Amino acid sequence: MTDAWEVDPAYEAYIGRWSRLVAPRFLRWLAPGPGGAWCDVGCGTGALAHTVLRAADPATVVGVEPSERFAAAALAATDDPRLDVRPGTAESIPAADSEFDRVVSGLVLNFVPHPVEGLAEMRRVTRAGGTVAGYVWDYADGMQMIRVFWDAARALDAAAADLDEGVRFPLCRPQPLRDALSTAGLGLVEVHPLDIRTVFTDFDDFWRPFLGGQGPAPGYCLALPAGRRAELRDLLDARLRRDESGRIALTARAWAFRGTVSR
Repeated sequence: MTDAWEVDPAYEAYIGRWSRLVAPRFLRWLAPGPGGAWCDVGCGTGALAHTVLRAADPATVVGVEPSERFAAAALAATDDPRLDVRPGTAESIPAADSEFDRVVSGLVLNFVPHPVEGLAEMRRVTRAGGTVAGYVWDYADGMQMIRVFWDAARALDAAAADLDEGVRFPLCRPQPLRDALSTAGLGLVEVHPLDIRTVFTDFDDFWRPFLGGQGPAPGYCLALPAGRRAELRDLLDARLRRDESGRIALTARAWAFRGTVSR
């Protein structure tokens, strides 16, 4: 199954709204000084790039994004002239050697076919002494909305185990992340947890984004026959706890990472 990342409203409802909560925490941990040329690899609809513009006082921010729709959404959401978006991928960044002071990437590295090559490419476009950094969801344990989805899916369908992001993406754990950054030639590697609350107003607010087809879990959900999809919905409905107002309060953990270019 191919992971789809093309429809920006569906992406925003599913992951974008939570990514926008992680981005400020990531920047506080990164603690960058003002100025400098930034690159946001896989910028999507702009959650991280826009936060950099607001909070980090960069000289410029270049987003790199393969989806024309996401790139257009990122540009449309701000009139800041410091932002530019170029077509490209983590493994083929349209930039010169050592062009940037900081290269960052939010929730992308798991989906790069060859992540070490992607990190090496990020290193290539970062100046000596600069930083390569980013964050990925902890699909194995800490990203509860996706964890409960796959636990329910696997209870109904043994084949769902092979599609579970916690199984597919080993970089959702700290040690594989450290190893990948070191293998890519980065030094002073650090990995740090970033936790947020993901509060859904009701079950429909939780369930509806899984019908948008954006990413592995919604893609699996949308591909199910209607009867099996209803079974999955009912099982999740039964398993999720509500508070007195009907809200579903979960948490999400991302692992932030950074390394320094020493060449």
